[in-house]
Amino acid sequence: MKSLKLIGLAFGVSIALSSAAFAQDVTIAVAGPMTGGESAFGRQMKNGAEMAVTDINAAGGVNGKKLALSVEDDACDPKQARSIAEKIAGAKIPFVAGHYCSSSSIPASEAYADGNVLQITPASTNPLFTERKLWNVARVCGRDDQQGLIAAQYIAKNYKGKNIAILNDKTTYGKGLADETKKALNKAGVTEKMYESYNKGDKDFNAIVSRLKRDNIDLVYVGGYHQESGLILRQMRDQGLKTVLMAGDALADKEYASITGPAGEGTLFTFGPDPRNKPTAKKIVEAFKAKNIDPEGYTLYTYAAMQVWSQAAKKAGTTDAKKVMEAMKAGKWDTVIGPIEYDSKGDIKQIDYVVYKWDAKGGYAEIKGNGT
Repeated sequence: MKSLKLIGLAFGVSIALSSAAFAQDVTIAVAGPMTGGESAFGRQMKNGAEMAVTDINAAGGVNGKKLALSVEDDACDPKQARSIAEKIAGAKIPFVAGHYCSSSSIPASEAYADGNVLQITPASTNPLFTERKLWNVARVCGRDDQQGLIAAQYIAKNYKGKNIAILNDKTTYGKGLADETKKALNKAGVTEKMYESYNKGDKDFNAIVSRLKRDNIDLVYVGGYHQESGLILRQMRDQGLKTVLMAGDALADKEYASITGPAGEGTLFTFGPDPRNKPTAKKIVEAFKAKNIDPEGYTLYTYAAMQVWSQAAKKAGTTDAKKVMEAMKAGKWDTVIGPIEYDSKGDIKQIDYVVYKWDAKGGYAEIKGNGT
């Protein structure tokens, strides 16, 4: 009986110790569209965050503590994103890598600011995210006024004298990107022949395609996501249009090619230089491929967001969000996508968008010497 009591006591101590160790973990979060139309990008973010946490923990964690990851789904819905942000803040989680859609990141950021949560978005490009003087926001990607400029320069150089149309899906991201592209195009002396909106989630674009056909549009610029862009492209080809479709970074996923099939060949889009090809990413890319994961799109950007936060937390000697943000803005951080430095707003100083073209095999490559 005595021995059983001792065993029970030892077991209880073991449980207590393991619970104490577990309590020492620092929980951080990744938030994005794990379901819904943009779930391909949520999957990219989840893959990047999980690999980063595994690697950071293998290297000793942060300030002597291991990281635990909470994965949150906002389905790119602003209300759901705000709800998640309040949940994360209520749980005293000090850092979130998120969100994907600008329409989610912007409302969520206010709840994070109130709840002392540092937010680094891997993918939200709307300028408003960092223009509201919030203390807690940063990104590892560029902005639409930079991305739109590159698109406009390419169009102005390669489609001079041609008929241009601009479409947008009325979302924070889509309309913001379309408007920035339009502004830069107009400044370059190019006036679009058609500017039209549609609703995110629409499936039938035949009315818009008929207008493109009537106006002999040579290139249509789409401010929107890959699902609708793919359908617009398909319906243009169904009506016999050879019009080139160009869009932004929301086309950086193989799902676009699965929607368009070979018809997607020639589609253009802007995105940062492919991080998979950078020397800084070689080992990480190999680790992803060993797990049969292609770290495309925003996978490595999410990994980089985790790196920036963990390095800054070590530099600050704490996970307190405000102190970590102070360290982030004062330092230079080595990441899988290259070195990152921040300005006072939380925007990165290293901006470099390029133009890509989809091929008939469902892949894309940077257009070298693309005239931007």
